[in-house]
Amino acid sequence: MGGNYSVKIIFLILVFLILTSPLWVPLSLAHFPTHSKETMMQEDLVRLVRTASGVDDLVQIYQRNKNLYTVEANNARQLVESAAQDIEKLLSNRSTALVRLAEAAEKFQKEHQWQDEFAVSSCFYFTDFPIENETGSQRIKPVFEEDPLFGRQTSYQHAAVHIPTDIYDGSTIVLNELNWTGALDEVFKKNREEDQSLLWQVFGSATGLARYYPGNLPSCQSIFPIMYIQGAASPKDMLILVDASGSVSGLTLKLIRTSVIEMLETLSDDDFVNVVSFNDKAQNVSCFNHLVQANVRNKKKLKEAVYKIQAKGITDYKKGFSYAFEQLLNSVFRANCNKIIMLFTDGGEEKAQEIFEKYNKDKKVRVFTFSVGQHNYDKGPIQWMACENKGYYYEIPSIGAIRINTQEYLDVLGRPMVMAEQKAKQVQWTNVYLDALELGLVISGTLPVFNFTKDQNNVQNQLILGVMGVDVSLEEIKKVTPRFTLCPNGYYFAIDPNGYVLLHPNLQPKNPKSQEPVTLDFLDAELENDIKVEIRKKMIDGESGDRTFQTLVKSQDEVRIQRFINETLTQAKFIATLKRESFDEVGYTFLAPRDYCSTVKITDNNTVFLQNFIEFMDQYSPENPSCKYGLFNKLLFDNNTSGITARFVATDGGITRVYPKSAGEYWTENAETYEQSFYKRSLDNENYIFTAPFFNRKSLEIDPGLMRNLINMSLYAFNKSYDYQSVCDPEDEPKQGAGLRSINVPTIADILHLGWWASAAAWSILQQLVWGLTFPRFLGAVEVEEEDFSGFPSKQSCITVQTQYFFGSDDKSFNGILDCINCSRLFHAEKISNTNLVFIMSDSKELCHHCDARPLMQYKQRENGPNPCEMVQHPRYRKGPDACFDDAKDDSTECGGVSGLSPSLWSMVGIQFILLWMLSGSRPCQL
Repeated sequence: MGGNYSVKIIFLILVFLILTSPLWVPLSLAHFPTHSKETMMQEDLVRLVRTASGVDDLVQIYQRNKNLYTVEANNARQLVESAAQDIEKLLSNRSTALVRLAEAAEKFQKEHQWQDEFAVSSCFYFTDFPIENETGSQRIKPVFEEDPLFGRQTSYQHAAVHIPTDIYDGSTIVLNELNWTGALDEVFKKNREEDQSLLWQVFGSATGLARYYPGNLPSCQSIFPIMYIQGAASPKDMLILVDASGSVSGLTLKLIRTSVIEMLETLSDDDFVNVVSFNDKAQNVSCFNHLVQANVRNKKKLKEAVYKIQAKGITDYKKGFSYAFEQLLNSVFRANCNKIIMLFTDGGEEKAQEIFEKYNKDKKVRVFTFSVGQHNYDKGPIQWMACENKGYYYEIPSIGAIRINTQEYLDVLGRPMVMAEQKAKQVQWTNVYLDALELGLVISGTLPVFNFTKDQNNVQNQLILGVMGVDVSLEEIKKVTPRFTLCPNGYYFAIDPNGYVLLHPNLQPKNPKSQEPVTLDFLDAELENDIKVEIRKKMIDGESGDRTFQTLVKSQDEVRIQRFINETLTQAKFIATLKRESFDEVGYTFLAPRDYCSTVKITDNNTVFLQNFIEFMDQYSPENPSCKYGLFNKLLFDNNTSGITARFVATDGGITRVYPKSAGEYWTENAETYEQSFYKRSLDNENYIFTAPFFNRKSLEIDPGLMRNLINMSLYAFNKSYDYQSVCDPEDEPKQGAGLRSINVPTIADILHLGWWASAAAWSILQQLVWGLTFPRFLGAVEVEEEDFSGFPSKQSCITVQTQYFFGSDDKSFNGILDCINCSRLFHAEKISNTNLVFIMSDSKELCHHCDARPLMQYKQRENGPNPCEMVQHPRYRKGPDACFDDAKDDSTECGGVSGLSPSLWSMVGIQFILLWMLSGSRPCQL
C-alpha cells in the first residue's frame, strides 16, 4: 500500500465506442473539432467509470476501516539483506551435505580393496524390470512410491545407478565402482534425515557412471553433464586446431567435425574457446579472431562454422601450431587459467618441435592430440606432441568413440586439483539448467572427489574420482524471497559472476527438453540502459548500494510498455478474522493460490483451494506457526472490504471478485492478481486504463501509414526487445542423401575394403579386451540410445523479437499531412485526458490507394538476434571463479597411447562378428 488512497483494487469496464459516421470527405486542419470532442469524450468516459464502478464508495469503505490496519513503509535495504541471508543459509545447508558426501566417497574408495574378478553375488544394483536370460542376477526392483516433492515415483530405500549406453557395465572398472559407491547410500539417507527438503544427491564418476538418491524410475538420459563439466576442472582457455588438409577428406573429416562439436559441449560459460583450421596455412573457421566466451550463442556460431570446413591442400603442423599459440597467448579476453590446444588430425610425420620450444618451453600450455579415422599413418609424432606438452593422446577411429574420448581430457585437467588437495575443495555452483528428472529450473552445487590412494612406490595418485553434486530448485530460492511483500511490479533478482540471472521474473525458458544451460543475461532479461549496465557491474563486483531510476517495463502480456519509476515499498499490517461465507451466491470469488499456510495444499482448482482454505480457518487462527502472518493479513483485509458493486475487483491480497455470477463462470484472467496484466498496468498509472477488445488487428496493422507518421511525430515511441528463451518450428534444411543426419555411416565399399574392416575390428578388440582393464572409461558393444538419432523435435530453441509501443512525449495534440503518391491525407490526433486513449480523425485511407501499406507487426517474430561477430568485440563485463588450479609442473607423465598388440586377422574378424551380433540387442536404463 502507498499514497493516500493506494489500496490496490483495480476496476475494468469494457466500453464500446461505435462511430456511426465514417469520415469519407477530405478534412481541413482548420476545421478539425478534435479538442472539443476530446473534452466531451473524456468527461463522459470518466463519469461512466466512476458511476458504474463505485470507486468513490470504495474509497469511503477504505477510510472507514482505517482502524483495522496500519501502514508501514518497507525498508528496501533490509528486505534485500534478509533475502540474501536466507538464500545464503539455504546454499550453506546444501554445501554441508555436499562436503559430507565428498569426504565419505574419498574414504570409501581409499578403503576399497580392488578386485579383478567378481562373484555373481558380490556386486548388485537395481533395474526397473527384470532382464531376460540373466540367471542369478542380483538386480532387484525397488518399491517406488509417488513423491510430491519430486513429482514422480521414488524410492528412499535405495539409490539409483545410471550407466550410459556406451559404457560396458561388466567391465572391471565399473564393477569395482559399483561396489565401493554402494556405501554412499547410507550417507545419502543421513543427509535427507537432517534436511527433508534436500533434492537430488548425485555422484558423477569420471568413468561416466552416476549414483543418485533417491532412486527413481529412470529417464534414460545423462543426468550430470553440466554438473560434471563445471566441477571437474578449473576454467579453460581452449584453442581447437583442426587439420583441414586433403588427407582428411570423406569419412575422417566427418568424424573430425562431429568430434569438435562434442568437444565444444564440454565447455561452460567460465571457459573461452576458438576453432582454427589449417593445411598449408591457418585461419579462423568463423568470424571470431580471438578467444570468445564459451556461451551458448558463441558455441552455436562455432558449430555452424565447423560444419563448413573443407579438406584441401597439405598438412603443415608448424603453420597450425604457430597460429594457435599466437592467438592463445595473446587474446585479451580469456579465462586466465588452464591453457590448452586440442589437435584433431589423421596423423603425420612432422613433430613441429621447434614451435613447441619457441612458444611452450615452460610447458604452460597443454597439448591434447586426437588421431581421427581409420588410416595407416604414423601416430608417433602426434603422440609425442601430447606427451612432451603435459597433454594426452587419444584415438577416435569411429563414431562410437567420440563422446568418451572428447571428455577424458577433463581428468587430466583435474590433476592439479588433486595435488592441491584441500585448497581445491571449494563448492562451485553451476549455471541454471532444466533438471533432467523434471524438477524444473535448478542449480547444482559441485565438489570434486579425489583419489587419495598410492601406488606400490608410495606415489600419490593424481586421478579425480568424479564430482559430487546436490541440487537446489529455483522454487526453493523463490520461497525465501517473499514476493508478496513487494508491490506486483516489484521483484527480486539475483545474478552470477557471468551476469546471468539466477532469479528474475523473466527467467522463463520455453523449451522443456533443452539440455543446454539456461543462461539469460540480466541485460537481456530487462530493457537495457546505462544505469542497468552499471548496476550489473556493481553486483558482479559484490558492491552494495541502492539507486532510483526511470526505466521501461513490459506489461505482463508483453504487448505494451510503460515508463516506470521505482517507489518506496510499503506493507500493511493489521489484525482481523476471516468469516466463512457463501462465496457462490451472488458472484465468483477467485483466491490466488499462494502459500498462505504451509499445511494448505495448493491446487490449480480455485474452488477446491478456497474450500481447503476455509476448512483450515475453521480449525486454526492466522497466528498458527504454519501460516505467513503478513501475507495472511493482506488476505484478511481484502476479504473484509465488502459493499463493492463493480463489475469485478482485484486486490493486492490475492482476491478477485466478479459480479454477476454469470460473468465469473467465463472469467479467463489469472487468479493470481500479481500475474494479471491489467492489474499490474494500472497500479503505477494515475490515469484510467482502458483495454480494448482484441479483434486480432491493431492500429499499426489497420492503417500502418498513419501509424508511421504518428511515430515520426513522437506521439508514439517504440522499443524492440529480444526473447532468447523462445521456441520455434524447426527451419527447413536442404535435402540430403540417405543416412543418419550428421552421423557417418561407412559405405558398402568401405565395408568391403579389407583394410577398413581389419582396422575397425582391431580397434574393437583393443577397446573390449585392453582398455577396459587399463583405462577409466570402457567402450562397450552396446546400442546407442535412439534419442541420439531421432531427428528434429517438434519445437526448437530460437530467438524472437517483439516491438512494444508507448507514448513518446507529453504533448497532447498532433496534426499533419500524410503524403502519398499523387494524393495526401490530413489527420489530427488528441490524447484523451486522464486515460490511455487517443482520439484520431483522418481522411479515409480509401482516398489514397498508393500509400505505404506495409504492416507494422507487433507479434513475436523469429530473428537471428544480435550479431555474435559484433558482440564478441565488446563483451559484457564478467568475473570468473576466484580460484585457478592449472599448475602442471609436477603432475603425472601418463599421456595416453595403446599397446602394440597384433592379433591375427581371423581372430579380429571373428570377434567383430560377435560384437555386431551383440549390437542387435538392447539394454535398458538401469538403477
